[in-house]
Amino acid sequence: MTDDSTIRPLILGASGFSSQPAGHPLAELPPLSLYIHIPWCVRKCPYCDFNSHAASAVLPEEEYVDALLADLDLELPHVYGRELSTIFFGGGTPSLFSANALGRLLNGVEQRIRFAHDIEITLEANPGTFEQAKFSAYRGLGINRLSIGIQSFQEAKLKALGRIHNGDEAVRAADMARKAGFDNFNLDLMHGLPDQSEQDALGDLRQAIALAPTHLSWYQLTLEPNTVFWNQPPTLPEDDILWDIQEAGQTLLRENGYAQYEVSAYAQTGRAARHNLNYWSFGDFIGIGAGAHGKLSHPDGRIFRTWKTRLPKDYLNPTKPFQAGEKRLMPEEMPFEFMMNALRLTRGVDAALFQRRTGLSLDSLATARQQAEERGLLEADPTRLVATARGQLFLNDLLQYFLL
Repeated sequence: MTDDSTIRPLILGASGFSSQPAGHPLAELPPLSLYIHIPWCVRKCPYCDFNSHAASAVLPEEEYVDALLADLDLELPHVYGRELSTIFFGGGTPSLFSANALGRLLNGVEQRIRFAHDIEITLEANPGTFEQAKFSAYRGLGINRLSIGIQSFQEAKLKALGRIHNGDEAVRAADMARKAGFDNFNLDLMHGLPDQSEQDALGDLRQAIALAPTHLSWYQLTLEPNTVFWNQPPTLPEDDILWDIQEAGQTLLRENGYAQYEVSAYAQTGRAARHNLNYWSFGDFIGIGAGAHGKLSHPDGRIFRTWKTRLPKDYLNPTKPFQAGEKRLMPEEMPFEFMMNALRLTRGVDAALFQRRTGLSLDSLATARQQAEERGLLEADPTRLVATARGQLFLNDLLQYFLL
């Protein structure tokens, strides 16, 4: 699928997928997703630690799409014969790209990998980039789910967060999404914002619920290294206020038909994000684009995590490899890796999924499960792996039991 102009050098070890010894054979391969990273945004927010970069006047759409497809070509030998169940465009702000560019990309992907008949294709979007015609065109490409980064509806809070939109634009974005034909969309909303009261936080949540999204991602602002907020910390609410916000917000969401299924994810019936569920269920995903991460399983039990060159200028440089590194997950790492994902789900997972995803016997978890159950952190249910309410509060403590 590549011509000579798009062939990239491989990093040392990038061909190691086929050269390393086998692990514990898998009875079946997990579902396969595709994550596509678009690294540009209008302006970097002070809390953001994602691989995002302020865009110049003209985005290199054509060059970047070419690079993404060439990157995907190098992944194809590891996923031969499989089909994609979900695609997720993350960023950055993917909605900065034109419909023409995304259409060429999706066509190129479908020529290379079969799409499931019910594939979920999600695009992250910023309210400040919404145009009705543009989003109608996105829907026409087969993109069938949006994730809209609202964060807040209050002008002072949006300004403090460095967002480029205002509250009215946030409301209009949801309306435009529906008019464009998106009957499945998520709103991203944050709480625990600088100087935020419980009343402010619940006001934001009520306004989001009034827009009737099918899904809400409602998560607490945290200060992350290598961000403006880390170096210049704002005044955040006290812990008791954060606790009150969390409890009242969860009640409000539940009363309005949004069931919590993950630490910060709430959905109407049947509308959980399938792409994210594949992550948390230890599924496979190809990652393409600057800084994208991936995880791929092989029938013989070898499982690899990969990550791509982070800086867009390096990713677009034909003399440099797309892949920056890879790591094989060893058998002793599997319990922690699996549980780190699965225990984010409020209902956990079927216990038998552990063996299907890792090739390891469920008996290998017996001691850790017993110890966690005795501490009241894990449910004493032989058929499921699920944290108790206490375990969800002390998830890091629970995960320590699975570090072998």
